Amino acid sequence: MAEPAVQSEGKAKTNIVSLSGAEPELAPGRKAEGGLSLRFSFDLPKLREMTAAGSWTHQQMINAGLAVAVVLLAGFLVYDKKFAATPAGTGQQELATGLLRPNVLTEFNPTVNTPKVEPGAYIDKLASVIGDVSIGAKVFVAPFASIRGDEGQPIVIREGSNVQDGVVVHALETFSDGALVEKNLVTVDGEKYAVYVGARVSLAHQSQVHGPAAVGDNTFIGMQALIFKSIIGKNVVVEPGAKIIGVTVAEGRYVPAGSVLVTQEAADALPKITPAYPFAKLNDGVLEVNEAFADKYLEMATGEHSKDTAAAPAAAAPQGH
Repeated sequence: MAEPAVQSEGKAKTNIVSLSGAEPELAPGRKAEGGLSLRFSFDLPKLREMTAAGSWTHQQMINAGLAVAVVLLAGFLVYDKKFAATPAGTGQQELATGLLRPNVLTEFNPTVNTPKVEPGAYIDKLASVIGDVSIGAKVFVAPFASIRGDEGQPIVIREGSNVQDGVVVHALETFSDGALVEKNLVTVDGEKYAVYVGARVSLAHQSQVHGPAAVGDNTFIGMQALIFKSIIGKNVVVEPGAKIIGVTVAEGRYVPAGSVLVTQEAADALPKITPAYPFAKLNDGVLEVNEAFADKYLEMATGEHSKDTAAAPAAAAPQGH
């Protein structure tokens, strides 16, 4: 009967075999306190012996895995630095823009455009801005907002405005059969747009502005409101849930919550904003909050304050009769 193998003095047997015949590179050892620790080292010269081995040991597999990981990490770093796409914008703005993408070529959109973002604006990385879109200074675009200039174009959002969570800005096609579709455009100050959003406008959570449409300066569009084929004047308050389709709302009016405006007669009969109206100054506070968001999120993303491109001062609420 064969005698049991005798361990060499002071050394425990191990199932880890060194390719070079030397002491294994990965072996258990006892801490002074009695805990188990592992000694590990990675020896590149040993890799050349792997191809000659009939079967791989644990040490060989670990070394091979580490070699692959090092190569992949190096490749990723090179790609990220040299080839990864960066958001549209210049300077600090590149660090503070979300999913800015060009539109695709279609029969109703024969040109490819990339969004333009002025310095001092902040677009959350969970927002999406596509195609022929211009974003002014100090604009704040919140998470999950969608501004798509890929069908109707152009879409313009002027300085100091905000596009809050879940807002959709889109438009009907403005080009067909080689010509502009005039009925799907609005004219503001002599220029044509699919959607025009003026300065210091608030588009509150989940509201929609679908072109052809225009919203005048210092106007508040409430939560889940809809603007479609309409022109909204300056200093207007559209309360939450209102639907405005195919009409023009005069300056200084408010649209009660849940209203459905589909005739010009109803739009003309809208009440005027007076100092007694509870939401007469609502937009001023909303603007202040969202301009602070634009500035502070931009500062967090870039380590710098946004450039001092001050938006126009808040317009006073109109005085009614």
